[in-house]
Amino acid sequence: MKRRSFLQTSALVGLAAAFPAGALAQAASGSDQHAGAGKAASPAKPLTPPAHGTIPVAFVLSEGAVMIDFAGPWEVFEDAAIPGRDSLFNLYTVAENTQPVRISGGMRVVPDYSVENAPPPKVIVLPAQQGKSPAVVDWIRRSSKSTDVTMSVCTGAFLLAKTGLLSGKSATTHHSAYGTLAMRYPDIRVVRGARFVEDGNIASAGGLSSGIDLALRVVERYFGRDVARDTAYQMEYQGLGWTDPGSNQVYAQLRKSTDEKPLCPVCNMDIDKATAPKAVYKGTTYYFCSGNCKEIFDEAPEKWV
Repeated sequence: MKRRSFLQTSALVGLAAAFPAGALAQAASGSDQHAGAGKAASPAKPLTPPAHGTIPVAFVLSEGAVMIDFAGPWEVFEDAAIPGRDSLFNLYTVAENTQPVRISGGMRVVPDYSVENAPPPKVIVLPAQQGKSPAVVDWIRRSSKSTDVTMSVCTGAFLLAKTGLLSGKSATTHHSAYGTLAMRYPDIRVVRGARFVEDGNIASAGGLSSGIDLALRVVERYFGRDVARDTAYQMEYQGLGWTDPGSNQVYAQLRKSTDEKPLCPVCNMDIDKATAPKAVYKGTTYYFCSGNCKEIFDEAPEKWV
């Protein structure tokens, strides 16, 4: 499944259901940097690594899991090192069961563990993905009681939100899904333009490569900035977003749709008028990047225009 199609299905399917009108209007307007009713994020504190052994990191996977969302953080935790010490992190995959999972682009991954036998993690990584089974949601919720960090990447924030762990907290997601996250979960303070957001032991990254920065930030919290900087150097990663969580400000405001460059009014993605689904509301024609977005618009068009 292509990245755009995945974002449309994972973040938008089902959002045509009713939402509180205030949350819908605020999220759709794009006029404020923040949406939702959550509190301000609490400061993230340094984490204490074990004196011996490794830090267990669980990567939760289901159908459609987006490669870079979990492969980027995986590489960060794999490459983190201290001279004279073996691996700092123990990485493994977890799914509802151990049947092969087809991730984005068609690759198949055989999970190391099911939710029935996975070792207790100290870090959980939730990439964008399609599956949100009750068993997986319950495992994340229970396991997070003892994690140092439970982190989502991109629209993995929707899976994290489903656990209830984001209720009353601050979070971010892929820029195309700010509004839908705020609408579906109005008790979350959705932060626009953030590379990542930390709130207690819960953290969320923006889209795609933002997960690399959040993972580097986790390394920094455990082992200090020098180790995180050395990890980025080893990876030949020149991005500095991990040192500045507010560095996604280019996404803080919605882009403006024009006749020359029309955008989907729901997710703000580019569209092709020649093939795009469309709807007419009060004499104006609106075009959509997908049928899902059109369904959401049709449910309450006055909130989107």
